[in-house]
Amino acid sequence: MIVSLSGFVFLYLPATPLHHRMGALMAFCFGMICCFTLGAFAHVMPIARAPLTTLVAIFATMICRYYRVGPPGSLFFIMACAIGAYTPGAWSDIPFRTGLLAIGCIHTLLIAYIYSIFILARRPADAIPPAPVAGFNRVWFDSIVIGLFIGLSLSLAEALSLEKPYWVPISCLAIIQGVSLRAVWNRQVHRIAGTAIGLLLTWGMLPFVENGWIVATMVMGLIFLIETAIVRHYGFAVIFITPVAILLAEAPTLGHGDTDALVAARFIDTLLGVSVGFVGALCLHNPVFRTRAGRWLRPLIPERMIEGD
Repeated sequence: MIVSLSGFVFLYLPATPLHHRMGALMAFCFGMICCFTLGAFAHVMPIARAPLTTLVAIFATMICRYYRVGPPGSLFFIMACAIGAYTPGAWSDIPFRTGLLAIGCIHTLLIAYIYSIFILARRPADAIPPAPVAGFNRVWFDSIVIGLFIGLSLSLAEALSLEKPYWVPISCLAIIQGVSLRAVWNRQVHRIAGTAIGLLLTWGMLPFVENGWIVATMVMGLIFLIETAIVRHYGFAVIFITPVAILLAEAPTLGHGDTDALVAARFIDTLLGVSVGFVGALCLHNPVFRTRAGRWLRPLIPERMIEGD
C-alpha cells in the first residue's frame, strides 16, 4: 500500500523535454517521500500531528505555487502526509516504510522514463517554463493561510475525537484552493457529491477485499481512473480518489472492521473538511482580510525572498 503512493507522482509529470521532466519528477518523488516520512513521525508523536501537517501543507503548497504546478497541486503530498500520520506503527517502522516508498518512487521513475522516450518520439515537448517568481500574495500569503486552515481542520477533528481523520485535511485543501469563490462553491458541491458516490463505491468494494492481490488490482484500476478523470472533471475524479485513499489508509484493518461505520466516518470527515475549507476560502478571497493579514505577515518575510507582488 505504501509503495503504491508513488503512483500519484505521475499526475505531476510535465510535458517538457526529457532532462527537465525527469528532473522535475525526481523532485516530486523526493517531496512525496518527505511528506510521508513526516506524517509517520507525527503518528508516533500524536501531539505533533496538527503542527507537522500544517507545516507540510504550507511548504508543499508554497513549492507547488512557486513552480506553477497545475492541478492537483499539493493535494497528494498532503494526502501522503495524512496517511502516514494515521497508519499504525512504531518508531522502528519508519525507516522500513520510508524505504518502501522510495522503492516505489524508483519504479515510478523507471516507468516514466520509458514512457517519456516513447511519447517524445511521437510529439514535440513543450518549452521549459521561465524562471519562477516568489510573489508575496500567490506564493507566500496564500500558502500560509491555506496551511493554517488545513492545520485548523485537523485540530478540530482531533478535538472532536474523530477516529483516523486523515480525510479532513485532504477535503479542506481540495476546497480552499479554488481560484474564486464561485470555483470554491463548485468544488464544495463536487467534493461532497463525489465523496458520497465514492463512499458508496467503497462500501460495495470492501466486502470483496480478501487478499493482497485483489487490493493491488483495485488500487491499479482506481489510480488509472484518477489519472484519466482529474484533468477532465474534478468531481468525477473524487469518486475514485475516495476509495483509493481509504484502501491505502485503512490497509491494516481492511476486512476486519465495520464497513458501514468506516463509510459514515469518512463522510463526517468530508463535511468537516469542506466546512473549514469554505471558511478559509472566504478569508482568502476577502480583500479586507488579505489587506490586514498581509500587513502583519509581510514584515516577517525577508524582502530578498519576495519578488513581484
